[in-house]
Amino acid sequence: MFPRINISWFMVLLFAMTSLALSGTPQDNMGMTGFRAEYIGQVQFVQGRITQLEQAMPADKFMWRPGEGVRSVSEVYMHIASANYLFIKISGQKVPGDINMDMKPEEWEKTATGKDEIKKILDRSFADIIAALKNITEADLEKKVHVFGMDMSLRSFMMTMLGHMHEHLGQSIAYARMNGVVPPWTAEQQKAEAKQ
Repeated sequence: MFPRINISWFMVLLFAMTSLALSGTPQDNMGMTGFRAEYIGQVQFVQGRITQLEQAMPADKFMWRPGEGVRSVSEVYMHIASANYLFIKISGQKVPGDINMDMKPEEWEKTATGKDEIKKILDRSFADIIAALKNITEADLEKKVHVFGMDMSLRSFMMTMLGHMHEHLGQSIAYARMNGVVPPWTAEQQKAEAKQ
């Protein structure tokens, strides 16, 4: 016996999948095609979700954390930004000179706590990672990098980093929901459904 599917949830899922697929379509990626262009499209999609959510969170909730020893709202966003710079470094691209890569991640995450300042840092980190991605060649994808105590292809590391972005997007969604904030894209979908 198959489970019954709520048609409205099915439509929301279909909408989300379509949005994700379209976001993977390269936009203004200097004529790039294939994996690199699709990857940049995926990063741009996650960037859009993360920055929308960061802006939707009230400024007075940025120090909120769900429990002791767990990242706060601000620390999650700073963690995402620091991981973007880690990718640039590991991929062999040049990290901007004013970014301190010698600082431990847990220290870097505490360097900014304000909503507007964090938005600037996030926006810049995504602009910098996308610029670095545009410099990566097809041949570079096969190069070996040493990270997390193991060797892997740059392509494999890129997939790991994309998964990492989605992981912390999911964490940010949970944080928002726990603070009564509906993700903006969900709010838009609910408005559209209400008009039907």
